[in-house]
Order: sequence, then C-alpha cells, then structure tokens
Amino acid sequence: MSTALLTDHYELTMLRAALRSGAAERRAVFEVFTRSLPAGRRFGVMAGTGRLLAALADFRFGPAEIDHLSATGVVDPDTADWLASYQFRGDVDGFAEGEPFLPDTPVLVVEGTFAECVLLETLVLSVLNHDSAIAAAGSRMVAAAGDRPCIEMGGRRTHEQAAVAAARAACLVGFTATSNLEAARRYGVPSAGTSAHAFTLAHHDEAAAFAAQVAALGAGTTLLVDTYDIPTGIANAVAAAGSELGAIRIDSGDLAGGARAARTQLDQLGAESTRIIVTGDLDEHSIARLASAPVDGYGVGTSLVTGSGAPTAGFVYKLVEVDGEPVVKTSVGKRSRGGRKDVLRRLGPDGLAVADLVIPRAPLDRSAAPRPAAGASAARVPGGEALDGAVGRRDRHLLVPLMRGGQLVADTLVGAAGVARAREHHRLALESLPAGAREVSFGRPCLPVVVAAAEPRTSS
Repeated sequence: MSTALLTDHYELTMLRAALRSGAAERRAVFEVFTRSLPAGRRFGVMAGTGRLLAALADFRFGPAEIDHLSATGVVDPDTADWLASYQFRGDVDGFAEGEPFLPDTPVLVVEGTFAECVLLETLVLSVLNHDSAIAAAGSRMVAAAGDRPCIEMGGRRTHEQAAVAAARAACLVGFTATSNLEAARRYGVPSAGTSAHAFTLAHHDEAAAFAAQVAALGAGTTLLVDTYDIPTGIANAVAAAGSELGAIRIDSGDLAGGARAARTQLDQLGAESTRIIVTGDLDEHSIARLASAPVDGYGVGTSLVTGSGAPTAGFVYKLVEVDGEPVVKTSVGKRSRGGRKDVLRRLGPDGLAVADLVIPRAPLDRSAAPRPAAGASAARVPGGEALDGAVGRRDRHLLVPLMRGGQLVADTLVGAAGVARAREHHRLALESLPAGAREVSFGRPCLPVVVAAAEPRTSS
C-alpha cells in the first residue's frame, strides 16, 4: 500500500507552488530536532527509524492517489505529472535507532531537492514522534525494573496500528516480549500471553478454569489469581499445576503487599520457583516503588503506549539550508539554527559521555571524514576523525548514513533485523551515559548540549 497520502494537504500545495516558482529543484537540507524534553526526563530515545525507512520505499504516487488528488483539486495537471514519477532519491543521515538524544540536536537530516524533501515532513514526524515517545517511556520502565523483565501489553489501549509500532519501540529499549501478534510476525518481537479474567468467569469455578488452562498449556503457564480472592486463587493454582507452576499474575489491589503475601503462600505450598508477575496501570514510577517487593516481572500497557504522559517526542522538521546557504526561521520562541550540522558525543577518560556538541558541518566533510556505519554500536564506534579541530579522540559522531541516493545503506536497518540492531545499540549507548541518566525521578537532561555558532559565509 502506498504511504504517499499519509501526509498533509499543504505539502502538496507547497509543491504545486514551488514547481511554478522554480524553488522545487533547489538543493535543500531539512533537520529533525526537538526544542525540549518532556518535563523531568533525562533523555529521549531515537526510535521509528526502521519503520520510516521502510515507509519511504512505499512513498509513491500511483494512479489511485493521483486521481484522488486531481479530482479534489489539490494538484493541477503539471503537479500530477511530476508526482507520477516521484521517488525520493535524496540522502538521509540520522542517529542510529536506539540512540539517546537531547534537545536542540538534529537527530535526522534529509537532503535532496526542496520538492522531494518537503513532501516527507508529515510522514517523518508522525513515525518518529510516536515511536520515540514510546521508546523514551519504555526505556525508563526498563531502568526502573532493573533485571526484572517487562512485557508490553498495551494493544487494547491505542489504535490498532499504533499498537504494532508501540510493541516494536518497546522491544528495542529492552522489553522482553509483547502481547501483540502482528508485531511478533512483522518484527520478530517475542510474543507472550495466557488468559484474562473472562476465561476464569467462563468456567463453573476457578479450579476448573485453572485445570483447563494447565491441561492445554502445561504446568509452566501463568495463572491469573485475582478474579475472586487472591489467597484462594493461589491455592487453586498450585493445586492445578503443582509445585512446577510457572507463574501467577496479580492485576489488582495493593501490588506490593499482594506480592509479599503471595510469595509467602507460594513458598509454604512448595512452589518456591513459581514467579510472580504484576500488571495493572503500571508506569516507571510504580515499577520503581515495587523494587523491594518479591516481583519477578511486569506487564505494562496504557502508560507505555501513551508515552507515560508524553505521547509525542516534540520533533519538528525544519529547512536549514538551501543551495549550500543557511536559512533561519526567526519566529518568536521558535527560532531555528541555520546550516547543516554535525552532532558529536564527547566522552570523558572513563568512557562516559560528558556533553553533546552541535557544530557546523564543513562543506567537504562528507567526503573527507567518512562516518561510522549506520547503527554501529556505541561501544565500537571509532572516534577521532579530524573536523576543523573540533573532534577529539573521545568524540563519537551521532549522525550516521541511513540512505544514499534514495537507497538504504544497509538492509539490516529495517524489519526484524533493524529491531535487533536497535535493541543492542540502545543497550550499549545507555552504558556510555552518566549513571544518573537512568534515574526515573524528576530531573534535568543528563548531558549539556553545546552549540557552536556557524562562521559567517562570505562570497568570493
């Protein structure tokens, strides 16, 4: 299915006017960045890159799309003819998927003609804003959980396709499984699930329901024990599965107190290895409060798929350069910084990041100083390339090639391979951040962002 109409009306009217004015073929550079993080967050997480790159391949205007746009007067015949042969043939650089980011740092750079780049604004922002919001919330939840696994189970709390994207984003920041089967099929995310309260209610009594589930799924299954009375439910669960019962799930009430009482009861019944999984409106803060409770895993739904109070990353898509010259938006409160930029993460002697640097990109930099491979892990990215004296041996380039001439630089950026790659990158990248970055309490961004002013360009 074409993704070309997953866009805004004004992008087509801008194209129509630009084709008349001659601006359509001017060389343009757009940058994606956010002006701030959600209040109290230490960092954001770049996510959705693999989905976006796959969507760009399908961003084509076929007869059905063009007929609709022509019939509704959005485009004129000349614009329709131009769209019929449209294919993005530009370049895309960006933060590796899974990379933590800070405000005022360009996380994606799109370069090509003005016409081919301006059409992509809404698609770029809708994918990256959603997925990065989910990933940032999910990363905080995984940090709060420590070595206890988190399962994504928010599909019933969001749009059906957003649920698939959310499961993908959760996986790349460390969630171990999802309840969403389409995410499992499309992206290789492990899926998990057993039963809801309805299953218990559909049987004559709880004991019969548990016996049926164990008969079908084995003693290693997870039994939901809070439909009626938790202590009775635990007793029925162990009676049905024996001491080899895999896990119980508690979905209501005082989760910390319930988990402690459940652990005592399970041990007394000889089910010492049975795990305790808790669910029910969890977020990173409630997970952190359960750190001392005998909980073995968390199921997270609503708070995850809504970004835990921050449902968008706040990204914007701004034109910063035309035909090699910086352009600047000077709107009050929304001023942009002109010119294409590089982003470097400066590391201290201990290998931990101390700052992000945003510096002007030298005109010949792309050919003179090759970037590390897209998605290269934080632990293995070489540093020290010379860039007008601005890059030190401990600096790491954060913008890496993703597309060249409209083609992916690596097939492993998309699909299941892209998720696995991003998951590993996120794990390693977090290790290079200061320890306080993983705290879920209210705080400031974990690194300062230092912006170097561009030197005024003079004509010869």
